[in-house]
Amino acid sequence: MPVRTVMRRHDGWCETVGDRNYNRLVRIPYASSHETMQRDDHLYDIVVELSHNERPRVQGHGSAVFFHLRKPDGGPTAGCIAVSMRDMRTILGLIGPGTKIRI
Repeated sequence: MPVRTVMRRHDGWCETVGDRNYNRLVRIPYASSHETMQRDDHLYDIVVELSHNERPRVQGHGSAVFFHLRKPDGGPTAGCIAVSMRDMRTILGLIGPGTKIRI
């Protein structure tokens, strides 16, 4: 369960069904549709990669499903799990590399 706390300006996550890098970290600019990982709203300042659709990776079964910081207003995500910075710090202090998150 990789935790990323430093997103670089060239980090993206491929969301294009049919692309060989579907549901993987890519370097942007990237020709196919992708999520930009370094965001002005800081929602991805801390990202825990969930193993959703990872092994086996099935085209069209979901991409870029993360555990990350929530919007200040607590609004919904597009399929991810999001918590406040306070809760994220608490959770990260309690988990380790072998932790399994069940959704």
